[in-house]
Amino acid sequence: MDLVGSILNFVVPPASMVMLAFAWPTLSFIHALEWFFKTLNRDNMENKVVVITGASSAIGEQLAYEYARRKANLVLVARREHRLWGISDNARLLGAKHVLVMAADVVKEEECRRFIYDTINYFGHLHHLVNTASLGHNFYLEEATDPSVFPHMMDINFWGNVYPTYVALPFLRQTRGRILVNASMESWLPMPKMSLFAAAKAAVINFYETLRLEVRDEVGITIATHGWVGDDINRRNFMLEEGTEIHWKEERDQVATSGGHVEELAKLMVAGACRGDAYVKRPSWHDVFLLYRAFAPDVLNWTFRLLLSDHGAKPTAPRSQPIEAAGSPPRRAIAFSPASPPPPQQIAK
Repeated sequence: MDLVGSILNFVVPPASMVMLAFAWPTLSFIHALEWFFKTLNRDNMENKVVVITGASSAIGEQLAYEYARRKANLVLVARREHRLWGISDNARLLGAKHVLVMAADVVKEEECRRFIYDTINYFGHLHHLVNTASLGHNFYLEEATDPSVFPHMMDINFWGNVYPTYVALPFLRQTRGRILVNASMESWLPMPKMSLFAAAKAAVINFYETLRLEVRDEVGITIATHGWVGDDINRRNFMLEEGTEIHWKEERDQVATSGGHVEELAKLMVAGACRGDAYVKRPSWHDVFLLYRAFAPDVLNWTFRLLLSDHGAKPTAPRSQPIEAAGSPPRRAIAFSPASPPPPQQIAK
């Protein structure tokens, strides 16, 4: 048995690469035809119901506008309710039929159940669930001074996807609806100072890939992978329990990735979801790194160490301490997000 395994380890990888090289032109042609026919038969979102979590973020806001242009009914969900009102006004101006504003924390199952059930009670059905709630960071793991905040990164980036999906699935089955997922290429492409974020996004992708097999064709799943976009992730801030922002003292140049502008990404994501695509990738050429990671990981590691030598080196300075935003009274930093309960549902007339 060991001999057979050794032979397969030696033969299968190169044979698979050769087969893939020959099959690539045919697969590309098939995918092009599939894209063409899906485009002709894409979903008409007029009067359809779309729930968007993390709607106050850069990508969540732009996704709301894209669905509004398609005349969908929107349910905007976020903790920062004050930001949702302006977004709801803009969405109605762009063509949204009805817009509901709901303050909720997606890391709490009972609050996810509340805004999904409120959506069903108001509209009667649900067609698209768009999960965009996400929290990034830009620091080395050793710089963190309070490891008690680590679980909050997983709560927002992973459980913030699982809970809304779990509650919404029965209603999405009824309409043969779709889930649009805001993932990231950092889930498989190594970047320094993003260890916790990358781990959480990897969990998200594996969760939805497995769920895709479980729900089969009854509920569609579109996974969007991209580089850094928008402004929210670049602020590299945390939140205190009371909601006060804190920042790291040390500011470093950000490692640039080609995720593109958030408006362009939102258009691609909504178009892909309406077309029924399994994946939306920006830029798509990053996929080639998956082959290197699987078959030549050393080459990938050497390349990134060379390209990111100034950014990826282990910090030699003392651990940076979080400081509060100007004018804030001294408080203990214990979490990324406010822990206070959300206000009741409100509806934008």
